Amino acid sequence: MTLTLEDRAAGCLVGAAVGDALGGPVEGWSPDQIVERHGGRVHGIVGPWYEDWRTARPIAPYHKGDGHVTDDTLMTHALVRVYARVRDHLDAYAVADHLVPDLMSTPRWIPELEAEALPLQRIFLAEKWLVARLHYGHVDPREAGSGNIVNCGAAMYVAPVGIVNAGNPAGAYAEAVDLTGAHQSSYGREAAGVFAAAVAAAFAPGATAGSVVETALSLAKDGTRAAIAAVAQEAGRHRDVESALGPLRAAVAPYDTVGPDYRNPSLGARRPSRLHAVEELPVALGMLLVAGGRYEEAVLGSVNYGRDCDSIATMAGALAGAMGGEAAVPAAWAKQVAEASRLDLHAPAATMAAVAREVFTLDHTRHAARTAAFTTLTAP
Repeated sequence: MTLTLEDRAAGCLVGAAVGDALGGPVEGWSPDQIVERHGGRVHGIVGPWYEDWRTARPIAPYHKGDGHVTDDTLMTHALVRVYARVRDHLDAYAVADHLVPDLMSTPRWIPELEAEALPLQRIFLAEKWLVARLHYGHVDPREAGSGNIVNCGAAMYVAPVGIVNAGNPAGAYAEAVDLTGAHQSSYGREAAGVFAAAVAAAFAPGATAGSVVETALSLAKDGTRAAIAAVAQEAGRHRDVESALGPLRAAVAPYDTVGPDYRNPSLGARRPSRLHAVEELPVALGMLLVAGGRYEEAVLGSVNYGRDCDSIATMAGALAGAMGGEAAVPAAWAKQVAEASRLDLHAPAATMAAVAREVFTLDHTRHAARTAAFTTLTAP
C-alpha cells in the first residue's frame, strides 16, 4: 500500500519528537556511561540522569527524561507555525519576520521546565543568536548566521522543509540553505540543507535507507559529504546497531570538531571549515542504514550512541518515520511523549501536510506560467 502524504508527515514529525524525547535524558554521555547509569542499553523512555535534576549540573534546571521533548521539537514546531502563517516556501527573511517573534513573544508549555515560558527561555545559546542578531542587531537575515558557533542547531528543526518539498530533495536543500542562512554558516548550514533533502527523499514512494543516503551524498558538499560517505561505508559493515556504536563514532571523528569529550569541546570546536561536519547528521544516516530503515532500531541506536543523541535520534526518527509512516512509530511511545510533554504531536504533521499540498499547487501554477513564457520566447 502506498503511504499518503499525511501518513508520512505524521511518521516524520511524530517520529522526530519521539526520538528527541528518548534521547534527551542521556544526551551528552558516552555509550559506556549510559550502560553504567541504566544497567544496560536504553530500550525506551527513561527518567532523568540525576534524580535532583532541578539543581544537578550540567542538567539543571531541565527535566530531561520521562518523555519530555527538548528544544529540537520546540524549534521544529515553531517552524511549522511559520509555514502555517506564510503557506509558501520560506527564506531567511521568514525567520526574521515570523520565527523570531514566535520565539520571543508567545508563552508556551515547555516540558523540560514544567511551566509556561517563552521558547526563547529554553532554546540553546546558538538559537538565542537568532534573536540577538535579527531582532536586536537588525542584521541582514541572509547573513545573520555568520559568526554563530557551527553546530547542528539549524539542522535539528528543518524536517518541515523536507515535507514541503516532499519528493524534491534538491528543492528542499536549496530552501533549507536559504532559510538557515539566518541561523548558521559553514557546515552547520550545509547539514541543514542535506537533512532537509534527506527528508524530502524519504517521502518518495519506495524510498529506502540506501536511496535516502545516496540522495544526501548527491547534494552534500565538502566535509559534510566526506563525513556521510565515511559513516555510510562503515555502516555497510554492520547488521545491528550495537556493534555499530563505536565504529560509527570512529568513522565520523576525523570530521567532528568537538573532540572525544563531548562536554569539554576542543579549542577548534564549532568553527567554520570546509573540511569538517557536524557529527549528528552522518551518524543519524549511518544508524538508518544499519537499521535498514526500521524506526525502533534506528532511533534506539541513535539514543545509545550518546553525545548529542537527542538531535541524532530526532533526525533518524524523522527519516525512518517518513519512510514507514505513522505506523512505524511505536504508538505507546508516541502516546507517552505526547502526554508527558503536553503536546499534540499530530497537529503539526497535519498542518505541514496541508501546507505542502498548497505549496505544490502554487509551484505547479508558477511552473505553468514559466512554461507558457518560455514557450513563447522559444517559438520559431
